[in-house]
Amino acid sequence: MENWKPHTVTTHESIDPAPVAALAALFDNGLPAPCLGEHLPPLWHWVALPRWPVSSELGSDGHPALGDFLPPIALPRRMFAGGEVVFHGAPKVGDTVRRESTVESVTEKSGRSGELVIVVVRTRLSSENGTLLLDERQNLIYREASATGSHPAPEDAAELRPAGSPFRRSRDGTWEFHTDPTLLMRFSAATANAHRIHYDWPYATRVEGYPGLVVHGPLMTLAVAEVLRLDRRPGQVARLSHRNKAPLFCGEPARLTGTELLGPDEQPRLTLHLGPPDQSSRG
Repeated sequence: MENWKPHTVTTHESIDPAPVAALAALFDNGLPAPCLGEHLPPLWHWVALPRWPVSSELGSDGHPALGDFLPPIALPRRMFAGGEVVFHGAPKVGDTVRRESTVESVTEKSGRSGELVIVVVRTRLSSENGTLLLDERQNLIYREASATGSHPAPEDAAELRPAGSPFRRSRDGTWEFHTDPTLLMRFSAATANAHRIHYDWPYATRVEGYPGLVVHGPLMTLAVAEVLRLDRRPGQVARLSHRNKAPLFCGEPARLTGTELLGPDEQPRLTLHLGPPDQSSRG
């Protein structure tokens, strides 16, 4: 990475209602899609402002080749590990926003699975008049190629049928989250995410060593945030921290659970988890 230096990429983009409607159709949870002039729900800017790289920029895994905006890291496996978003306002459908993105830090570490690199990308969205709307940091992890361990293999993707709405209310009042290959493919398309672990079963299992298709980290995080709307929780989200602890595989049962506490500042803080029933959370 001797010749690589971080730089800021600034764009002006319109929040088109089409991808917003696409996410609402994908969730199919009975809530209306935000219309022109209405605020985006928390994290929906991930879908409302997708970045489409040209085809010639894609690497063998489907990600854009490294060495331009992102550093030229030699480790082959990339994961969306989490991050934090501070909301100063909410973008509106139809508005034009200014997006500034830069690589804030690159940290090399050694973990249980070997060498890894943590890249922190900072993005700020502002309105046309310069008002800051949100300030976000995303953590990307690059690691060595290795199998994922002894995780039980889910059902073969060819045997999975479309699950309908991914959100279902369970008998105990919590929410279940169901995935299938069509859901993953549609989310990949909506977010311009060409990473092959989400839709290419042979690549995910034979090349990257996963037992099945991997549910997108951003999709899991969006599902967790969507509970705020499904449960009709009042108020505006001021800060949202998220961490993906383990992969969730297509077709695996998952449950959304949460606890609410008062923080040191006497403001309510809600902790939400998505993961297999009666097991540690995935995100």
